Amino acid sequence: MKAAPQVEVIRATTAGWAPGRQRLTEWALAALGREPGEVCIRIVGARESRRLNLFYRGKDSPTNVLSFPAGRRPGKGGADMPLGDLAICATVVAREARAQGKTLAAHWAHMVVHGVLHLLGQDHEREAEAKRMERTERQILARLGFSDPYEDD
Repeated sequence: MKAAPQVEVIRATTAGWAPGRQRLTEWALAALGREPGEVCIRIVGARESRRLNLFYRGKDSPTNVLSFPAGRRPGKGGADMPLGDLAICATVVAREARAQGKTLAAHWAHMVVHGVLHLLGQDHEREAEAKRMERTERQILARLGFSDPYEDD
């Protein structure tokens, strides 16, 4: 029997609004499904997001969510094995939510689900992958009571 997944939340900034630990955990667990392991969600400010984005992706600007998969090997996982970390920038998420006419909760839920799916190996570099990932995001977010995050894109 597989152990339940675990979610840790670290608030590393006071800038911007972020949902509470319970909601972030609920959204991450919805994306994880029955996948065992640990996920850490780190809520960061624009400065930390920019530094991480520059160092890991070569992009000199803050971004909404960065995913850092732990790179565990198949068959070697377990409840105590990390799946990876997410760094979510509260100020970028707030700015995007306003610009897209979404509630903060809806956009935060989308960023958590999107990031966790990256930790599980999903990607959107190729069109077919993007369609598959977006379909999965839509399904998870609908189960959580949120509308299609891509309907206005």
